[in-house]
Amino acid sequence: MLGIIVQLALSWLIVWAFEKRNLSVLGFRPTKDRLLSFLVFFVVTAFFCSTAFILKMYAGKQAWQLNPALSFNLIFEGLRWNMVSVLYEELIFRGVLLYILIKRLGTTKGIIISAIAFGIYHWFSFGIIGNVMQMIIVFFITGAMGLLLAYGYAKTFSLYIPIGIHFGWNLTQMFIFSDGPTGNGILVPVTGQPFRTNSYFIFFAVTFLPMIFMLAVNYLLLRRKRKISMEDRLNL
Repeated sequence: MLGIIVQLALSWLIVWAFEKRNLSVLGFRPTKDRLLSFLVFFVVTAFFCSTAFILKMYAGKQAWQLNPALSFNLIFEGLRWNMVSVLYEELIFRGVLLYILIKRLGTTKGIIISAIAFGIYHWFSFGIIGNVMQMIIVFFITGAMGLLLAYGYAKTFSLYIPIGIHFGWNLTQMFIFSDGPTGNGILVPVTGQPFRTNSYFIFFAVTFLPMIFMLAVNYLLLRRKRKISMEDRLNL
């Protein structure tokens, strides 16, 4: 949590130095619309992320069971870790730097630069530097997510929607289904039943279609939202 406080302090210094603004550019103040948007985009994202694991159950004969070691402390730590990690990335890639990019270079260029940086960042966070094929796949997947998250901020000048989408995906994948670097969460794979299939089509469908549908549906939802201008944001 100390790291988030440091990030907020640095964010304030940067946005004040370049734009003479404060942290209101992050749109953190809770409103009914922002809280509802967070909930909607969180639920939609978590649903599509869950379908990947449901498909593995039916197409790959993989199964999950409730973690025998599940406890209140484990749930609290899982929620805390995932939220802190999401806030850490959002403050970097959709925070004041994106606000400055949009203001100086325009919305489209700002979104693209933010997405490219987000994709490259995951080469290092996933530890795949040197594996060209993995680098390409990860760049396109996380870059596409970065485009959606940056668009969510640019449309509303608030981090509620990007955080809702990001948290919905990470929490579901890493903590609910224990598919990530944090260890076992709520559900754990049944021993000896990894995802297997002899069909390349099924493999790619299970691996990529839930992400593609999540991106498409969230994008359509964002397009329907009223765009908040910078002037409107300052009054929120």
